[in-house]
Amino acid sequence: MEALMHRLEQAVVRLEGVSLRMQTPGRGVANGDIANGINGVPQAVEAFDLLLGGPVSDYLRISRTIGEDVEKHAEMVSSALEEQRNFLKMASTHQQPAQTELAGLLRPISEKIQEIQNFRERNRGSSLFNHLSAVSESIPALGWVAVCQKPGPYVKEMNDAAMFYTNRVLKDYKDTDRRHVDWVRSYLNIWTELQAYIKQHHTTGLVWSQDGPMASSLPVPSPGGPSVPPPPPPPPAFTDEDSKPDSAALHSALFAQLNQGEAITKGLKHVSDDQKTHKNPSLRSQGGGAASSPHKTQSHRPPSSQPPPQRPPLLELEGKKWRVEYQHQAPDLVITDTELRQVVYIFSCTNSTLQIKGKVNSIIVDNCKKLGLVFDNVVGIVEIINSKDIQLQVMGTVPTISINKTDGCHVYLSQDALGCEIISAKSSEMNILLPHGDDYREFPVPEQFKTVWDGSKLVTEPTEIAG
Repeated sequence: MEALMHRLEQAVVRLEGVSLRMQTPGRGVANGDIANGINGVPQAVEAFDLLLGGPVSDYLRISRTIGEDVEKHAEMVSSALEEQRNFLKMASTHQQPAQTELAGLLRPISEKIQEIQNFRERNRGSSLFNHLSAVSESIPALGWVAVCQKPGPYVKEMNDAAMFYTNRVLKDYKDTDRRHVDWVRSYLNIWTELQAYIKQHHTTGLVWSQDGPMASSLPVPSPGGPSVPPPPPPPPAFTDEDSKPDSAALHSALFAQLNQGEAITKGLKHVSDDQKTHKNPSLRSQGGGAASSPHKTQSHRPPSSQPPPQRPPLLELEGKKWRVEYQHQAPDLVITDTELRQVVYIFSCTNSTLQIKGKVNSIIVDNCKKLGLVFDNVVGIVEIINSKDIQLQVMGTVPTISINKTDGCHVYLSQDALGCEIISAKSSEMNILLPHGDDYREFPVPEQFKTVWDGSKLVTEPTEIAG
């Protein structure tokens, strides 16, 4: 994913130098045909309207039948796609601008991405959190307009990012509520159709007009609507949790930085010569004297530099879900009176220990650091995601433990849990400890693999160095 982020970053930087080609109008022309279609609307925009009227409309309709947070999120996605439609129409009638102007033009799309992802962060306790996560992880696909060479594969990678969560939706609802299955199909179909659209009209990158006026970062008016001043730059893409941003957040953060344009330097303060240690020898002898200068004390930090507000700790049963969130330095957390149908969701907890007594359906540990978890029995799955330094002890049984995007995880299995399946991905420093008399024997989980072709299929096995 680091390579993907680098490619997106380089795409915007190099977009100004891409040579654009006009092609002969006609059906099925690759790399974008910007000739006018019906009623003077460019063919590429007409094709995008078919996407909005087909897969997007289907997705909106099904989301409304589910309602609640899914419906609200779907309205945001629809609005973001309409914003992209405005951008595509502008590109079809305007010449490619300079990079500084392009940043301003991309700002509305970036803000829509931010809005969608922030909605997910504000609703982590939602019963439809997997739906929100699937959308939030994949919505940076709208950034394909900034990818110069073959943006279609970039959209596919964002589509694949959603599948981790859509598979959860299917698992939870495939036998109980068909609407959610249809929702997964309709949402993923948007990105599949967008890939086909890009392949036909913008194969090697967004095609701009060669004979129209130069595009400007002034706001593009909506059809029939007046022009409005541009909105302020979007807030930082990172949440207040102290964790590494995932791939989708990284792409949104990149968009947010690009959209500042020339304003990116406005947050810098002028430093006079008397405040520079290499020009004022007295500061060198005073050490931290510069920090107490009158100019420094009178200046104000920008809002983004303020520490994030501390959220109150939470441990409560909400319907069928136990929510354990924002617990810090809490070594004696206990959940009792559990039931088989209940799930436990542990989010953003640090330096804490939680014991779960009885039998529950599943446990999710998300975005935690230095957490100790002890539980009796789980009938479904224990998932550890985006975490660090986790210690997990099984007192009874559990069929499956999943470790994803986690650095440092020690799993202590009981004698009854030796048949447990351990599934890991994008994780490191994983160790499984098995009972051995009155002690435990430690076995590392391989992190490095070797793959060879045996003449008929690929064979993958752990390397010796990985244990």
